[in-house]
Amino acid sequence: MELEKGLSRKKLFEEVPLIYREQGSATRNAMELFISNNNFSVRKTIELTSNEAVKQAVLSGLGCSIMPLIGIRNELRNKELQILPVEGLPISTEWNLIWLKSKKLSPAALAYLEFLKEEKDRVIGEQFAWVDTV
Repeated sequence: MELEKGLSRKKLFEEVPLIYREQGSATRNAMELFISNNNFSVRKTIELTSNEAVKQAVLSGLGCSIMPLIGIRNELRNKELQILPVEGLPISTEWNLIWLKSKKLSPAALAYLEFLKEEKDRVIGEQFAWVDTV
């Protein structure tokens, strides 16, 4: 999909077909909050059930979307996708591990939690530092 140069962000969200994740998706929630906070009136075209499906739809030229960077790393590197510079994006979100309070965690789950506590910063630095260069 070829976009008009100099397209304002308001016009971008109002005129370009947007591809959404399904209701209840954290990606969808973040996208809708951004759109709502900016008072954009959008033309939703497609609702899909996975980030991979959204990515494939964008690659096929069906529209644009707000997507997690982690899922489009290779496409950005290969210049198959581009990030449009829009004020307020990217959106930063936090992820949490949750489990039932009454659940007795297995030794493997306990070891994984301990690993995350001890190695979180190192893993983020080694595996996700590329996000800051996009």
